[in-house]
Amino acid sequence: MTLAFIPSPSTGVLHLGPIPLRGYAFCIIIGVFVAVWYGNKRWVARGGRSGTVADIAVWAVPFGLVGGRLYHVITDYQLYFSEGEDWVNAFKIWEGGLGIWGAIALGAVGAWIGCRRRGIPLPAWADTLAPGIAFAQAIGRWGNWFNQELYGKPTDVPWALKISEGPNRIAGTYHPTFLYESLWCVGVAFLVIWADRRFKLGHGRAFALYVAAYCVGRFWIEYMRVDEAHHILGLRLNDWTAGGVFLLAVAYIVISSKLRPGREEIVEPGAQAAEGEGPGKPDAGEQPDTTEPTADTETNAKADSAPRHPEPKEA
Repeated sequence: MTLAFIPSPSTGVLHLGPIPLRGYAFCIIIGVFVAVWYGNKRWVARGGRSGTVADIAVWAVPFGLVGGRLYHVITDYQLYFSEGEDWVNAFKIWEGGLGIWGAIALGAVGAWIGCRRRGIPLPAWADTLAPGIAFAQAIGRWGNWFNQELYGKPTDVPWALKISEGPNRIAGTYHPTFLYESLWCVGVAFLVIWADRRFKLGHGRAFALYVAAYCVGRFWIEYMRVDEAHHILGLRLNDWTAGGVFLLAVAYIVISSKLRPGREEIVEPGAQAAEGEGPGKPDAGEQPDTTEPTADTETNAKADSAPRHPEPKEA
């Protein structure tokens, strides 16, 4: 008998009149807001303009949502395209189902487009946003709590998650893997913040550290889950994905450190010059007077500064 447990919401939807307010969507939106807000602070601290992160996120976020949904639908196609299932449900993103691997991959394409339009190096932007993405994932995982999904194996630990009877689920208490991953992502965010300050990571290495650290946690958390998934040699597909992406991220850190050591000096061309304009400083198009004094000007200056005596009056 479980004496303590984490209750699940009785519903994941609140209705404001005819408008449904879904907990899953709120968690995603709040996560995106936090990532952009914190990313902007880090971008400005590195010498960029305020608002640039949000401008590029306008491209990255929609691409990321599409990529996350595509990965989920492709890897769990049986939920939508097998006999008796309605393929239209593949478009119901509010019911849950975003794969982080697809979200990061296609989101990077959107970010690349946005960075090219602004003349900004993508690795520097990714480094700046890395901790914010981890915080966003930590918040977004609570959407799974609202939907009572992606929980782990049955358990009677005091922090067990109570699941109610419903479609494709059996009532009971389970490991709250959504909570494990949420806490792990918070730890990853602080790890990247610390490492970035300590080692001045650049050229995409802060982002690669975030990816590698997340994959470590995702591997053991994924192993605990009991929801339906494809298996290869006894391991869930996402375990293989996490292991492969981890190796790629570590390889990138090692190779990048040798090829491009140090950190970018300028992350947004022209940002420093624009912020340097102000009272007492020449405008960007104004040329300061750098003419050196000549002998004639020095003589004239002395003549002007000499005391003048009144001329004698005529008798």
